[in-house]
Amino acid sequence: MNSFHIHLVSDSTGETIETLARACIAQFQGITVCENVWTLVRTPGQVIKILKGVKAHPGVVVFTMVDQKLRSQLEEGCKSLGVPCIAVLDPIFEALRNHFHTKASFKPGLQHEMDQNYFKRIEAMHFALAHDDGHYSHEMHTADIILLGVSRSSKTPTCVYLANKGFKTANIPIVPQCPLPTDLTDPKFNNCLIVGLTNDPRRLVQVRKNRLNMLNETTETDYVDLEVVVEEIAFARKLCTKNGWPMIDVSRKSIEETATAILNLKMKRDQAYEDRSWDEE
Repeated sequence: MNSFHIHLVSDSTGETIETLARACIAQFQGITVCENVWTLVRTPGQVIKILKGVKAHPGVVVFTMVDQKLRSQLEEGCKSLGVPCIAVLDPIFEALRNHFHTKASFKPGLQHEMDQNYFKRIEAMHFALAHDDGHYSHEMHTADIILLGVSRSSKTPTCVYLANKGFKTANIPIVPQCPLPTDLTDPKFNNCLIVGLTNDPRRLVQVRKNRLNMLNETTETDYVDLEVVVEEIAFARKLCTKNGWPMIDVSRKSIEETATAILNLKMKRDQAYEDRSWDEE
């Protein structure tokens, strides 16, 4: 009785509709939702297949299609099946149309065109992969963001997420008694936002144990010794505090939340530099 179907229909990659739907679904506890995702829907034949799927597994239909004929076909089909059909972008389109005093082009997939921003994201992704775990430290000063942290503090996935946002991000592991691969206090790093990532020691130990289990490693080492991990985190915190680098506790944060916190720090930092430049003028 607590299991439901929902149909997510998009004329593009489906990222927008999936994110919106999951944000809403997360607010409903004690239910199981089967997501039927239909992407790159751009022909009447595809809409017919969707309607067959809705008939077989009735559930709310949520869509982001912009083609008027396909929208009408989907809405009329859902009406005949007696299921709700929601155009989630319509209120936004209407508000923007009134604000911009112009009509939208209603062309599918415009947000994914290979424009300057697209190639910026690709470049940032290559940078993040090349500068993972302290590699190519001699050119790391060209990064927008540098993340520091002990092992398994979510540095790499956060870098990849930020790269997908178009930010060139590198990461460096913090290991007690081992110097960083490059001097981050050098003035050439002044344009980089340097952020430390930390974690609750007990949670970090569990994460590391899970990692070792995946690798079929069963030998107990200092890597998962709680006292040693506490010392690692304390060392990392002292290093960041000494150099004035902000730290973010990722213990209860998703990658998305951590990345958002980092971008907020960058925005404040960039704004401070801009205000300073205005004062100097």
